[in-house]
Amino acid sequence: VEKCIKQLQKHFPAIPIKKVDERYTSKMAKDAMLEMGMKKKQRRNKALVDEIAATIMLQEYLKGL
Repeated sequence: VEKCIKQLQKHFPAIPIKKVDERYTSKMAKDAMLEMGMKKKQRRNKALVDEIAATIMLQEYLKGL
């Protein structure tokens, strides 16, 4: 990740790069899915869990702006 960040900073020095802590976002996504009443089969869909986790990370980032 750090190598990728350095490459991005090299090519785009005017754009700030922010790192986001993604620990526990899958758990948060699964909890949200449970609260939404999603069935167990849907909660086991890794792609859907990842999509919801990414949404949570984006929401947290936008709250910090």
